[in-house]
Amino acid sequence: MSAGQLASSLRLLADALDRARLPLDLPGRGAAETLRRDLGAQLNDYLLPRLERLDAPMLAVVGGSTGAGKSTLVNSMIGRTVSRPGVIRPTTRSPVLVHHPDDAHWFGPERILPGLARTLEAANDTRTLQLVPEPSLPQGLAILDAPDIDSVVAENRALAAQLLAAADLWLFVTTAARYADAVPWDYLRSAAERSAALAVVLQRVPPAAMTEVPAHLGQLMADRGLGDSPLFAVPETVADAEGLLPDSAVAPIREWLAGLAADSQARAGVVLQTLGGAIAAQCRTAPQVAQAADEQDTALAQLRSDAEGAYREAARTLGVQTADGTLLRGEVLARWQDFVGTGEFFRAVEQKIGWLRDRLMASLRGEPKQVGEVKLAVESGMEVLIREEGEAAAERAAAAWENDPAGRQLLAATKVDLQSGSPDFQAQVALAIRNWQADVLELVTSEGSSKKSRARFLALGTNGVGIALMMVVFSTTGGVTGIEVGVAGGTAVLAQRVLEAVFGEDAVRRLAKRAKEDLDARVEALLATELARYEAVLDEVGVRAEVGDEIRAAVAAVDAARGTEVGTGLPTLAEVEGFSGSARQIHDRPELVAGGQGASEDVVDAELIADEDGDRG
Repeated sequence: MSAGQLASSLRLLADALDRARLPLDLPGRGAAETLRRDLGAQLNDYLLPRLERLDAPMLAVVGGSTGAGKSTLVNSMIGRTVSRPGVIRPTTRSPVLVHHPDDAHWFGPERILPGLARTLEAANDTRTLQLVPEPSLPQGLAILDAPDIDSVVAENRALAAQLLAAADLWLFVTTAARYADAVPWDYLRSAAERSAALAVVLQRVPPAAMTEVPAHLGQLMADRGLGDSPLFAVPETVADAEGLLPDSAVAPIREWLAGLAADSQARAGVVLQTLGGAIAAQCRTAPQVAQAADEQDTALAQLRSDAEGAYREAARTLGVQTADGTLLRGEVLARWQDFVGTGEFFRAVEQKIGWLRDRLMASLRGEPKQVGEVKLAVESGMEVLIREEGEAAAERAAAAWENDPAGRQLLAATKVDLQSGSPDFQAQVALAIRNWQADVLELVTSEGSSKKSRARFLALGTNGVGIALMMVVFSTTGGVTGIEVGVAGGTAVLAQRVLEAVFGEDAVRRLAKRAKEDLDARVEALLATELARYEAVLDEVGVRAEVGDEIRAAVAAVDAARGTEVGTGLPTLAEVEGFSGSARQIHDRPELVAGGQGASEDVVDAELIADEDGDRG
């Protein structure tokens, strides 16, 4: 599998992580969001640029705790001040990248760390990378001085973590007084988990403790899986007027780095080790982000279900109440009785329909006011019924969200009052009812235009027939009980008999069914509009249901591209092209020997501490 194919798979992973949104404050969300950002940053800052150009210089990032002397170490290895040490803590400044002039093209804005602007001048800006050309530095090697990992300034800490994640090699700096601190070990543990190439520099070691303190640190490193990482001990000494340590104090570190730069195989080995470990860590940890994304989607799905359930119950209740006789009470019943003359209708229903038709024609003709009053009573009764159920649905949905932490978060964040109906809900209800009544009249008019029904239809009139059909619709389930049976129930039966005399039994059943379905559809549309306010809040969260699966699919693609073992899929050392270069002796430097020229009698030279087998890298 080529590096190009591996890079394509990693781009899929980077895109999927970028699409993941974790806005709900669920348990573990903060850690998952940090992981998502860190994985995405490493992909874009390091993995993808490095895979595109494996022959780019090896980047050694110097990181460590506040006051560990990182900048002093970098300046001392170069032999001049290239990175301004922070005199006042905390110090915010641009990270400094030192490189050979001929390697400048490798560090343009489109290369490694593309999110950082480039400058050739020192700046107090964590989003800017200061580039320092240095002829004495071996070609093929770049050294980056990072901010403090434990800075009290959050931006400095974040940038330090970002830069270390973009390193081919970590040069981790600590001191004899602080090497056991928790924060440095969090980073060292991370390096071990990612199999990153690492060397540790222990500074300010009292000469008398050059045996005891480094040995203890070495044992701690071995216990934590870092036993193969080089450990350099730098003795406590006095800096010169320029703030530089004696050359002999840092020479072993400089020589080791120069040796890596000169040996193409060793340099490639460092790059491929860190690259393979970082890719493996991506595949190992990205599913945690996928799981967090799934949990976000599950939480939103529950909130959506709660809101839908509240309005679904409202629709069900209204569907029952507009058919069980609930509306054939109170004002609607009184106006209907006024309209038909209840006692006369009950007697007439037992007689011939022709006689009834004549009586109806005489009683209804010229009395549009009573018809209008029935329509208004129906409209008013339905409006109250629908509005109350709509308000109750909003209260139920809001209460369900209030009982859910994610729901409370969304309710607090939205400017919409979801606990009651929308401001225009009442007006929309009234309009829907009027439109339904108009459709009922149109329905009976169309049915009454047939030759068979025309005479009887005209005798009763459009409004009279329409009102009678509404009475039938409101009692289709026979839900009127108790004392109302004889009044409302009888009235509904009477309306049914009259309509059957006009249209026939089958036609009445069909008309009532169509009118009821139309009413239910309008009610459901009204409630759907109210529910849409909740759905809009959920949609604005921006969580995509499929993003968890996309991350897992991308991880599977990366796994397939790199093989089952860490590092498989990357080029072999022999296959890596362009890993060439030579170490250069820094000008005007004395020969680096213990106690050599330039070292005072009180200075103990830096040492590469060996492990128990006598070999630490």
